[in-house]
Amino acid sequence: MAFARKNPTKSSPVLRLLDRTRLYLHAVVDNYSRRILAWRLAEKLSPVTTCEVLAKAAENLKGEKAPVSVLTDGGGENVNDTVDEFLSGVSLKRVVAQVEIAESHSLVEAFGRILRHQWLYLNTLDTVAAARRLVSFYVQQHNEAMPHSALNGRTPDEAYLGKGKDVPVKLAAATEAAQARRLAQNRTVTCETCTMTAEATSPVENAA
Repeated sequence: MAFARKNPTKSSPVLRLLDRTRLYLHAVVDNYSRRILAWRLAEKLSPVTTCEVLAKAAENLKGEKAPVSVLTDGGGENVNDTVDEFLSGVSLKRVVAQVEIAESHSLVEAFGRILRHQWLYLNTLDTVAAARRLVSFYVQQHNEAMPHSALNGRTPDEAYLGKGKDVPVKLAAATEAAQARRLAQNRTVTCETCTMTAEATSPVENAA
């Protein structure tokens, strides 16, 4: 199946607070730019939350002429009559990963895994409010501040909005300049062993 340039993926990883309360993070990521289009943190899986997060994501996809495919898993919160009715009124088309197509929705799964293990689990998840605050901060940094190697050093916002096209060129020039400086610096460094070796291999002048 041919996907649109902005092809979002939706997932709902589980978070646990210190008191063992479960929270479900509904997130939609744009597969092209890795930008988080929308997210919700809910205390239970619900088709209503799925519709809310998809509606928010759809607002960020205005201007697309053809319906945009949304890659989801086959969870009950994603595949049900409520979501079907919602999708019939917006320019989104649900595609179930590894069921209707062979592809997985690995990008959004990777985002959820990194969010949990490299950010949330390093902080104290004692309340729902704290979890929401931490997720909100990370999403903002992910979109606006974190360069991505798959985007040649651009942030998801820059790639999504068509900005920062000169970033890869600047990074390549900076890398080349840094390598040249490092090489020049290394060539000026000497050590006692190198000096002794150079003296031992130099020709000895005959005394007159």
